Amino acid sequence: MSTEFTEWLRGRSDDRLRALVSVRPELITPVPAHLEGLAGRASSPSAVGRALDRLDRFTLAVVETLAVLPGPVAYRSLRAQMARALPGPADPAFQSALKETVERLRTMALIYGPDRALAPAPGVREVLDAPGGLGPPAVEAFRHHPAERLAELVQDVTGDTEGAGSATKETLAALLADGEIVGRLIEEVSPQARSALNELVWGPASGRVPNARREVRAATAQSPIEQLLSRALLAATGEETVVLPREVALFLRGGRVHRDLSPFPPATEGTERDRRLADRTAAGQAFTFTRAVEELCERWSVDPPGVLRSGGLAVRDLKRTAGLLDLPEWVAGLVVEVSYAAGLIAAGGTVDGDWMPTPVYDGWRVKSTEDRWVVLATAWLTMDRVPGVIGERDERDRLLNALHPDLRRPAAAEVRATTLGMLASTPGVAPTLDAVRERLAWEQPRRRGGHRDQLVEFTLREAEQIGVTGLGALAAHGRALLPDSSGAGGSAVPAGPGGGGRPVSAAHLLLPLLPEPLDHVLLQADLTAVAPGPLTGDLRRWLAMAAEVESTGGATVYRFDERSIRRALDAGQGADELLAMLERHSTTPVPQPLSYLVTDVARRHGRMRVGTASAYVRCDDPSLLDEVMADKRAIPLRLRRLAPTVIASKSSRPALVDSLRAMGYAPAAESLDGDVIITQLDVRRTEGTSAGRSPVTFSGHEADVVAAAVRAVRAGDAAHQARRAPVAAPGGQVPRSPATATITALREAIRQGSQVWIGYLDSQGNATSRILEPARMEGGYLTAYDETRAAVHRFALHRITGIADIV
Repeated sequence: MSTEFTEWLRGRSDDRLRALVSVRPELITPVPAHLEGLAGRASSPSAVGRALDRLDRFTLAVVETLAVLPGPVAYRSLRAQMARALPGPADPAFQSALKETVERLRTMALIYGPDRALAPAPGVREVLDAPGGLGPPAVEAFRHHPAERLAELVQDVTGDTEGAGSATKETLAALLADGEIVGRLIEEVSPQARSALNELVWGPASGRVPNARREVRAATAQSPIEQLLSRALLAATGEETVVLPREVALFLRGGRVHRDLSPFPPATEGTERDRRLADRTAAGQAFTFTRAVEELCERWSVDPPGVLRSGGLAVRDLKRTAGLLDLPEWVAGLVVEVSYAAGLIAAGGTVDGDWMPTPVYDGWRVKSTEDRWVVLATAWLTMDRVPGVIGERDERDRLLNALHPDLRRPAAAEVRATTLGMLASTPGVAPTLDAVRERLAWEQPRRRGGHRDQLVEFTLREAEQIGVTGLGALAAHGRALLPDSSGAGGSAVPAGPGGGGRPVSAAHLLLPLLPEPLDHVLLQADLTAVAPGPLTGDLRRWLAMAAEVESTGGATVYRFDERSIRRALDAGQGADELLAMLERHSTTPVPQPLSYLVTDVARRHGRMRVGTASAYVRCDDPSLLDEVMADKRAIPLRLRRLAPTVIASKSSRPALVDSLRAMGYAPAAESLDGDVIITQLDVRRTEGTSAGRSPVTFSGHEADVVAAAVRAVRAGDAAHQARRAPVAAPGGQVPRSPATATITALREAIRQGSQVWIGYLDSQGNATSRILEPARMEGGYLTAYDETRAAVHRFALHRITGIADIV
């Protein structure tokens, strides 16, 4: 079979080979030396598994049907078998879909052969687990039954009490393949036994019963399970497990491999949305999310939270962050995780470190809003971390914190891309969660499971919060981020309807939908400033330094007070600069109370200087120092007068500054040279790199790379065929054969349960020969029963020199 597959591949045109490696790019990574190597790689379990994972339910059903039916199958027979699973009569649409599906599977080299003799490619049957919900064939189901037990089963199946001679599992399998015999056996058992069979018919085909390996005869069977076991209608595969042989299941199914099948995906149920409204809603949320990330980084620049010993962010720090950002905790966790994935924040230091912005943040915040959003959305789409599980517990009942290493899920990025791709196929529709899950279950049936359903739910919720979707429908700028449309976020993608085919980008689509940032506020006499909309980045950061945020919503209210003005003065601003900034960005004149506040705080700011003695205080006004010395609140500072204008203290400079400010003074810190120390509020950065950034997903090779690989394989194959065929090893020597032939022969031996003769090099390099019964092959090792040593051993595949059949 492997030789036939290799020759079939060799007979394919170069265009067909290019199509093959385009849909299965892993086959030329690296480029195989010849077509035999390409065939071996295409039929390897890992490669076959990856290819099967990409198939939808109908396409997978075609492969399963060919894997179940014996021998090569004519296309006409395949069509008749598939039509039996349709809810209604076959129509032209079904026939066209089946024809396209068969051609697609041939292109993927999952099936091969002409229409008159279609067959699954080598390795497909081994990888398929319970095709169509069917159990293993009788040969495999009764593989480990001893010969004596097989003889008893054959006697009870045939009704021949005189003896079955040398019965084998093949003999029993041939009997179960006869529909008349199976029908007679089913009629002999009780209704309770038939009901037990019906539970297993459409899968799963296995079940659990106590003492499954009991030896019971048909004449003495008491319970329904014993009736089935004694007639080989059930096979014991373990001490407590039984399985329904495939031949019996097919008889009970009436010869059908599948019960309910459709060549088309299920209709997506959802709510129709106006596309423009959905795009504007998503754009507004994209703007809000981008600002939330910026605010997070600005706040963590000043007051960074600590890193837990086990990694991650403490629960109390996440709650505090959610309060500061005025967001629900799960949204705050999403903001934190996306910032981490985009490389904007990282852990500083190795022991007792803090979560702080990185230098990447400084480059990110000077970009335009649309470009900043593309960075965040792309990081979310490609990261392998799942913010949705924050607050849950792992298998060891440990709490999963934000930024914890255990938040990684390998399938997260793929599920996000697949889910958004499904939304892209239904533009203007906000599908329900159940509809999305049902559609994805049809598109990727081999990847179903509760874990994926949870990831789908997280994806829809987070996409709405980030601004990829609006009102549940995929936005135009969100569609431009999808890997199958653009590769990376912000890169050129084909324009949508009405776009004239010109390339556009996610940032280009988002730009006209974003609110225009304002560069002005409304100053009021009550020492507040009202921002009627989103402010420019520079103005917003300046107001955050010079005022306190009092309320947010449709408009943001900032309040000026003595503490906030002093904070701006500490950062190097002067009174004239503050007033000029207010006049430049206010649509109204600066109110007199605010002007007086700035002038008064600036007049008192810095009159008193604090240095290092441990610390000292100097002031040109001796009466002000007299006032400090007489204040009872200064007793803990242990002050001592050194001169009329100088006071010394044993407290540190920061502690002395804070204490004097608490007493109502406005000191300024100075350096050893006597210069005023300007406090920078946003300079805390970490050089640590974020571990949350995921590599770019590989989506295929370029056309010229594919063409060059096919040419190289063809050239290598021509040279390979020109070589002299290997001769049999002389008597007494170990078997030798090419690696691809060895792997293929071992896989076939595992499937058939046969013995092989191999040559093997031990750790000292000595060549030995072994007689094995291979059991499984994985991770570069072969597990087999060694007849020469009467024990089960593992053999490194690279040490096997060759293989030969037992004569």
